[in-house]
Formats: sequence, structure tokens, C-alpha cells
Amino acid sequence: MKKSASSISSTSSLSPIPHSAALQIWIDLANSPHVLFFAPIAADLRAAGHSVYLTARDFAQTLDLARLFGLEVETVGVHGGGNPLAKMFNIAGRAFALWRRARARRFDLALSHNSYAQCLAARMAGIPTVTLMDYEYQPANHLSFRLAHRVMVPETFPDRALRRYGASPRRVFRYPGLKEEVYLQDYQPDPEFPAKVRECAARFGLAIAPEHVLITVRPPATMAAYHQFENPLFYDLLKHLGGRPEARLLVFPRTPVQKAQLQPRLPPNAVIPDTAFDGRHLIYFSDLVISAGGTMNREAAVLGTPVYSIFAGRLGAVDQHLIETGRMRMIRQREDIAAIRVEKKTAQPKRFDFRLRALLIEKCLETAHAFLKT
Repeated sequence: MKKSASSISSTSSLSPIPHSAALQIWIDLANSPHVLFFAPIAADLRAAGHSVYLTARDFAQTLDLARLFGLEVETVGVHGGGNPLAKMFNIAGRAFALWRRARARRFDLALSHNSYAQCLAARMAGIPTVTLMDYEYQPANHLSFRLAHRVMVPETFPDRALRRYGASPRRVFRYPGLKEEVYLQDYQPDPEFPAKVRECAARFGLAIAPEHVLITVRPPATMAAYHQFENPLFYDLLKHLGGRPEARLLVFPRTPVQKAQLQPRLPPNAVIPDTAFDGRHLIYFSDLVISAGGTMNREAAVLGTPVYSIFAGRLGAVDQHLIETGRMRMIRQREDIAAIRVEKKTAQPKRFDFRLRALLIEKCLETAHAFLKT
């Protein structure tokens, strides 16, 4: 039976456990958003008496964010590039490297947000595995959903996708809300953050005043398996926003190659920051978010910042729900770009009282204990 949002709000935080019941838990961070998601989970697990070991892939801003959040991680592997065959070999190579580390330790649980390499390595090492995912058009779900002992997805995740990827109903747990609520549920704004942004922009000769409209921009994930093409509308978007004198753009490329491609095409009112920012503060203090990704868009929806998606791939059920409920808008054609409202934010963030994080941790620990009993 599914738990409702009201039942989650009454869930207490994890209680300390006897030392003899402590588990050895392995978390793998394969992409930048995983850092924000797992940082509070790792802290809760440690506070309850469990040991947590973190590995991370050197991709996008994953390592920078891990340092920003004070996480000690062991770097294992890099991104496999845009070629599908190279990706497969990269996953296999990273899985082998992770397996070598896993077999030297006695982990009770492997946990990730769809780290295909970890799912493979953990299975080879005989470690109970939990994976989470909220996008149904990722081809590699075929691998992780079949390997994991438990698959956690939001309630909006389609049943047909779970069947297609080989996730049997007995191994699936559906959770209410968005995964972004796991780490945003207790978010507190940093009043010093706007000054950090101004200082960063000033190093590039761009002044940001209080009256300017601060816009966070994230380009397409052109190397991702689900987004294998350039979106020409993205450059139209930069040109349009570059013509708005009241706007100030912070553009966040996903890779060094993408940065090199974007740098010469930036308008005068845009910069690519030279430092890693806490994405929560960045979105909260932005007046507008325009992104071709999913996580940043959903974070904006949770924090009450107006958000437009310029994602050109197949829209997932979670994002479709946000559009249908008016919490996100789509940019599908040039006319949509002209309709973007470039103005100061006035809406207050929607506050959530969900105890979703505690619920997910509870289900993860159940998986580990069930496996240990067999």
C-alpha cells in the first residue's frame, strides 16, 4: 500500500542504532545532482550509526560539488564520451574498478541514483543494491533496473516503463513527490550568496545590481544517451536574452568541451562562472531558471523560482506533471522564447513538510537487512 504525503510528514528522523546493528553502506556519485541528493542521506545514515563510503565519477561538477559539501570521496572513473560503444566500454571498465574496491570491503548495501557501473559491480560482489531513477527514457535503465534488488521511482513513473526495463513489481517502491524534495525539504537560504555571485561576475567585468534580473542557464546534455543532438533553440535563447539589458546570465556548461563551444557565443551580459556554486542557493536567488536538464528545473519548481525547460528530448512523466500543474513551462519553438517573462521574482517558495528522506532511507535499510537474513 502506498504511503500518502500526510503519512510521510509524520515520519520521524532516523534514530541512533546499537553499534552491533551498524551497516557498511556504499554510495556512488556518478553525476553532479547526485551530490546534493546523497549529501543529507549520508549525514543521516552516519548520525544513526552507520558507516558510509563514497565513490565518485570525475564528470561535470561532481568532484567540485563534493568538496563544496565537505564529502570525502574516492574518485573512480570518468565520463565515457558521446559515442554509445565507448559509453558501454566505459561503464564496464568503471564497474570493474568499483568491483575491485568493493570486494576488499564488506559492504552491506550499495546505493546510487542509477549508477550503472555501481549496480554491475555490486551484483558481481554479491552486495544488495538499491537504485533510484525518475526518468523513464534513459536506455541504461535496462541494466540498472534488472540488476538492482530494489528500484525506487516517483509515483508518476509509468508502469509500462518499469515492465520494459525488467523491474518486477515486488522490487519496486514508489514514492510521492519529487526526488528534489529529499534534499530541499530543510533548505535554508544563505544571505551571503548574492554577494558571492556578484564577486564572481565582477571578475569577468560584468556588474550585477539588485535591479537586474538574474537568470541561471543550463545548456543541453549533448553527451547524454537520452539527448544526442544539439538544440538550435538554445543559441536563439542566448541571443534573445543577450538583447535584454535588464538581464544578467549565469551559464553553466556541463563539460569543458561544451564550455569551449559556448564561450565565444556568449552575449555581453552573460558569464560562465569560474567556481562551483551550491545549486540550491543559485536557484533560490535567481529570478528565472532556463535549463535543458531535468534536476535543475525540478529544483526551481520546488523552490518557487519561475522555470522554463528547453529540453529537446522525450519529456518524462515527472516533468510532464510539472507542466500540467503550471509549475514549469516549455520552450519548443522560437515564439516561446519571445514569450519568456524576464522580470524580478516575486513568488515565495512552496514549502514542503514531507519526510521523504527518512522514508527512502528506511526502505534502503530494509533491503540490506532482508538480504542479510537470507
